[in-house]
Amino acid sequence: MEWILQPWPWYVSGPLIALTMFILLYVGKNFGMSSNLRTLCTMCGADKTCDFFCFDWKAQRWNLLVMTGAIIGGFLASNYLSDNQIPDLNPKTVEHLKEIGFESAGKAYVPTELFGPEAFSDPKTLAILLIGGILVGFGARYAGGCTSGHSISGISNFQLPSLIATTGFFIGGLIMVHLIFPLIF
Repeated sequence: MEWILQPWPWYVSGPLIALTMFILLYVGKNFGMSSNLRTLCTMCGADKTCDFFCFDWKAQRWNLLVMTGAIIGGFLASNYLSDNQIPDLNPKTVEHLKEIGFESAGKAYVPTELFGPEAFSDPKTLAILLIGGILVGFGARYAGGCTSGHSISGISNFQLPSLIATTGFFIGGLIMVHLIFPLIF
């Protein structure tokens, strides 16, 4: 079990991702997680109110299995296959995060100030989570896919829009972390 508990090196995980993408390309499928949200909304009847949801959702059932597997796999990995889930952060990063109010930095996997039970009682944190979720969901659909769809599937198909979207994801992340995040906290 020791080998599965440790992070896998790039030369193992990279070829596994490439093999998965080759199989998907071979059978004519595209990988992406945000498309599952559209499928779920259509299954729940959203196609009756909006043309965006009018499509054959049954053709996407295989991708729902991928989403379900990711949820189950994430749960199993975090609860049963992880010795220490706390990331090893640079001490300067921990110090900086504590200066701006994240006391859980270096002590928890994710900041409990944003993702703990107290997040639902603080209006500012709740607003940040809701607005961020809406922007990410809207942005993923506006960009024609999420980070996994563009960065893994689209780039492996040599799609220029996916390369542009992935570049935008990184630029947006840098702007958020270095310019917007310090203004919020």
